[in-house]
Amino acid sequence: MLHLSQRQSLQQKLSPQQIQYIKLLQLPTLALEQRIKAELEINLMLEEGEDDVDEIVETNETSDEPQTQEEKEASTAEEYDWNELLDNGDDLYGYKARVDRSAEEEKREYIQPARESILESLRSQLSFLQLTENEELVADQIIGSIDDDGYLRRPLESIIDDLAFNHGVMLSLSDIDDVLHRVQRLDPVGVASRDLKECLLVQLDMLPEDLPGKETAIEMLHRAYKEFTMKHYDAIMKRLHIEGVELKAAYDLIQRLDPKPGEGAFSEASNYVTPDFTVTNDDDDDFIIYLNSANAPELRVSRSYRDMLEKIVAEKKSGNSTYEPQTKQFLKSKFESARWFINSIQQRRQTMTLVMHEIVHQQEDFFRLGEGHLKPMILKDIADVIRMDISTISRVVNGKYVQTDFGVYELKYFFSEGLATDDGTEVSNKEVKAIIGGIISVEDKKKPLSDQKIASMLSDKGFQIARRTVTKYREQMGIPVARLRKEIIVS
Repeated sequence: MLHLSQRQSLQQKLSPQQIQYIKLLQLPTLALEQRIKAELEINLMLEEGEDDVDEIVETNETSDEPQTQEEKEASTAEEYDWNELLDNGDDLYGYKARVDRSAEEEKREYIQPARESILESLRSQLSFLQLTENEELVADQIIGSIDDDGYLRRPLESIIDDLAFNHGVMLSLSDIDDVLHRVQRLDPVGVASRDLKECLLVQLDMLPEDLPGKETAIEMLHRAYKEFTMKHYDAIMKRLHIEGVELKAAYDLIQRLDPKPGEGAFSEASNYVTPDFTVTNDDDDDFIIYLNSANAPELRVSRSYRDMLEKIVAEKKSGNSTYEPQTKQFLKSKFESARWFINSIQQRRQTMTLVMHEIVHQQEDFFRLGEGHLKPMILKDIADVIRMDISTISRVVNGKYVQTDFGVYELKYFFSEGLATDDGTEVSNKEVKAIIGGIISVEDKKKPLSDQKIASMLSDKGFQIARRTVTKYREQMGIPVARLRKEIIVS
């Protein structure tokens, strides 16, 4: 049985202009450059350059012809105040006056030369192995199956199945293993290894025979690999019947090997960080904040297409229009799109600059003195001051970077929770992490400090912090547990 009901509700929806602004706001500098290029390609009303029009005559469209109600509504919706829309200064055509630029900002990175990928390098090295046709198929399958970190995690049985199904070649596991043995000794040595143990053994095998520690290192990996990973030095020396000097030589040799041969070389392109802001100090010790916009061209509405639109409006007013109505509607839609896009770019710049100014203001000690002077700060602290929503601040800081006198930092770096000290002051948890890192860096490597001991030392410094919190911070910094930080000290 059907029931009819009436309900009143209040909804808030974003306009297309707001959606466009939000999307542009979260783009970093390089992505913004690509977005502007794409908009220039699809919108003929948009072009690069500064606007050179000083006077625009107001042109209101009228018609003496009788109109239907629908035509009247459409005509009303299409009317434009050209003074308002066309003579709108920097808000519409450009934003150079609102953007600070430095000399360094105008520099462009040199174009990176084309380089041979590691997969191409490995395949080119196959010609030196004098492989048979079937062995070349196997080698090509192996190279194509290597992961980004240089390891081969695909089962050899799968390679056998693929060769049989796609090429009709029937091979044994020993045939595949023989080719794998030869591929692993290409450059970089150890590539296509199936685990860390095999990777280290391959690299050791390629070292000179008389190298100190080589024989002990190979024996240790074969006979005491578990003890090696756990750094149980006494157990290793007992099992291999060696002294501490021999064990240290073997460990030092293994530490010089590459545990992930080819890592990062299998990706198609390298990622470069382009700072969105530059913060410097002038001679008066005041901060100067630049919004880096070297890759974002100045934009304006096309003069030629704007003249065309004015001509269409004037001709229709006089009743002698030679243009199709669709032409006028098309140009109007593109005009609006260009106006919205340029205004969104300008609004993005103003918002980002406002947020960056407040970050510098609240973290002034850091920008003057560097690391060790970071204050606790959360997104709400910025949002409350500049009266913007927290989600807006989040979009600004996410994926954006700033160039300072002390290096390049992601904006999210300046936001952290605070920890209270015994004297009632608050410090950033990033500063606590730095203190933990400093404690570990000077610890006795023969007897590394436990997390509980580090927590006790922090307590002596005035930081009341639990052991589990020390563990969490240590893991976030990528520092292993005390047992794995132990080193061999030979007196």
